[in-house]
Amino acid sequence: MRRAIFLDRDGVINKVILKDGRPFSPRSIAELELSDDIERFLARCRQFGFINIVITNQPDIARGLISWDVVEAMHQFIRKNLPVDDIFVCPHDDIDNCNCRKPKHGMLLEAAEKWDIDLASSFLIGDQWKDMEAGRNAGCTTILLQCPYNNQVQANFRARNLISALRIIERQEQKVLQKLWTATSVDT
Repeated sequence: MRRAIFLDRDGVINKVILKDGRPFSPRSIAELELSDDIERFLARCRQFGFINIVITNQPDIARGLISWDVVEAMHQFIRKNLPVDDIFVCPHDDIDNCNCRKPKHGMLLEAAEKWDIDLASSFLIGDQWKDMEAGRNAGCTTILLQCPYNNQVQANFRARNLISALRIIERQEQKVLQKLWTATSVDT
């Protein structure tokens, strides 16, 4: 089975647009600005053997504030410029009560089935409570990118930025390797 880094889009892959202290998604390619260090982060995760999968709620589609074509253009830009393996989108709003909208973990289960992913050996990185809840529901290790709008959100780990998140993943990988080495040493 494979391992994955699941990443929320807005607030992780790209910067959010803050209005009155609240985060909003970009609504055009012109507003889409990639996060600092995201390319380096994703490349390093690939070196660890992870696949990089974006999982994103995009309720502005259901609300009629953005079209599928614009969202797909943003995702083509992301695919062209970053080492992401797949992007899963929930276009619904809360009222739709779908299984894919985070905090439910439908997108993670779909990705796990498609890519043969071991969710328990995977990480979810996000900036909102819905991301952390979806990751917990799927059995992933959660890493919250700290922002002024998410101080009360619970996660397995908190990171100041993507480089801090990378260090957390590296430490966790070292622990896994140490356990494997110890188990192998005892067997021989």
